[in-house]
Amino acid sequence: MFTGLIEGIGTVVSLHKGGADWTLGVAAPFDLAGVSLGDSLAVNGVCLTVIAKESTSFQVQVSRATVAVSTMTGLRVGQKVNLERAMVLGGRLDGHLVQGHVDTVGDVERLQPQGQSVVIWFRVPRPFGRYIVPKGSVAIDGVSLTVNEVQDSGTVTRFSVNMIPHTGHKTTLASLVAGSMVNVETDLLGRYVERLLMAGRQGETMARIDEAYLRERGF
Repeated sequence: MFTGLIEGIGTVVSLHKGGADWTLGVAAPFDLAGVSLGDSLAVNGVCLTVIAKESTSFQVQVSRATVAVSTMTGLRVGQKVNLERAMVLGGRLDGHLVQGHVDTVGDVERLQPQGQSVVIWFRVPRPFGRYIVPKGSVAIDGVSLTVNEVQDSGTVTRFSVNMIPHTGHKTTLASLVAGSMVNVETDLLGRYVERLLMAGRQGETMARIDEAYLRERGF
């Protein structure tokens, strides 16, 4: 589990595509002494397992399933990536709960300077847009951001976030341009709520969560 607060910007130093899995090597800007084999690291918002490490770099394995739903296919040696180590239980949660399980690839539609900040509009397929709500949280390339506006139109959902200067300096988001592809992870709470409601509608043994159910329990 992660927070969406990026610890540093790393650099892709190797990329081996072959077999069932890919191997990705990344140079990290922070001390790796506390990172062990088998630990989870988020690379551009994708939760990956450390399979090897040196003093200043590490290697992770990327499954075909992960490649299929993320921007990993476009990675290249020399590219900058956002890095975050797994959160420490009991620590301060300053972002939001991020699993590192990317839902879909979105694209940047436009950027609008607004004072010292930049408003960025993204576009995602409509089936994933239903989990994005105004004032809710979303992870873009692993960065925890607050959603400003949401617009559903046809087969796509457009939403905007505000990137303050600090976020631009500490992450790769400052390099985004119209047409850039990004990893998008929606808020996990919405997905669980939807699943529970669907179970009730389909007549499963699980109690249906509706207005009557909530009233009976004092809500």
